[in-house]
Amino acid sequence: MKHQPFALRRLACLTLLMLAGGSAGASPAFSPADTLPAGNWPDHSAALCEVAAATADYLARGSAYDPAAIHGGTTPLLRSRPERIRETLEFVCETQRQDRASGRSSRLADPAFIQQHFELLRWHPDRAKAAALATGKPLLQRLPADRLLLTKYYVRVADGSARQSAASPHALYGLPFDEAALALEEADARRDSITRYRYGKQRVLALEADPGSAGQMAALAPPLIWLSRADLEGALLQGTAVIEDERGQRRYFNVHRNNGVAYDRSRKPEEQDRYWYFKEVPGVLGYGKDADYKIPVKPLVTVAGDIFQLGLGRLVLLRAEEAGQPTFRLVVLADTGGAFHDNLYQLDWLSGYYRGWDDYHAANRHISDYADAWLLLKRQ
Repeated sequence: MKHQPFALRRLACLTLLMLAGGSAGASPAFSPADTLPAGNWPDHSAALCEVAAATADYLARGSAYDPAAIHGGTTPLLRSRPERIRETLEFVCETQRQDRASGRSSRLADPAFIQQHFELLRWHPDRAKAAALATGKPLLQRLPADRLLLTKYYVRVADGSARQSAASPHALYGLPFDEAALALEEADARRDSITRYRYGKQRVLALEADPGSAGQMAALAPPLIWLSRADLEGALLQGTAVIEDERGQRRYFNVHRNNGVAYDRSRKPEEQDRYWYFKEVPGVLGYGKDADYKIPVKPLVTVAGDIFQLGLGRLVLLRAEEAGQPTFRLVVLADTGGAFHDNLYQLDWLSGYYRGWDDYHAANRHISDYADAWLLLKRQ
């Protein structure tokens, strides 16, 4: 997402699902926990290991490569050696591989194993920050003192066209021609003169809709695929578009660089001026400071959140109600988005692949809007 991923990622259904608000409350708290309540433990350890391994590889580049994301936490109760986060992810994969090799059930779905081998910090949300953003948002208004808001995002499967048409009037554009050969740092140093910083989303849409200006954007940046307005908004929100042809084959597009306009949580998605340029990629990607190196992610085992305070790669244990039954899921914090700057009251769970809101809602309406959450570190 997403980039940001699932920029967003990423962000996916953030505004759609964050119909929330709240009264003043406490700052976030992280308290040691020794035991876990009862619940179901579905096993997605193979996918969990894939995301954990990819995220550990990113963390291995070191904090000098990406200091905003690669660290051990910036809040006093979370600070630890950043290496511990990577060691925790490596232990997840070591455990999964041992279990697979021996043919036994996954110990990552065994609460006794989790409590024995991991330190658990129970996460209480930042209700004060949530309350400040709660006007007109019932889910935030009802935010419990001990549970996070659990929004869900998804990979949108869409139809696309190689050419602009009445049904597909909006493009996902590749990086503008004037910075296509520039590294991110070089391009940002020229932000006063390059195309990417000159256009907001509303201006791009207006140019595409104006017959006299329709070719202007294509002269500035290459159109990768043409989409409907709904599919465009889904791609911009979630940071990824998956285009499926009539043979069922898929092409993947992920956010590359944006125009520097912040995501405005007080505005609807279609009203935003934040705008992303895309890149065709081999699969679904989560966080990475530039499109040249982002983390491959998987549904059910990935969350987006505030990596800037928590640190990228945190192993998180969630307990939400699914069809009324408390259900535990181990997930990796491998994504973020504009809505997660200074946000310690929410996580966004990557739930799957869907054609649109109706499909997404039918598959996820049985999952609660709030979740108990624990941050896990491998015991020393």
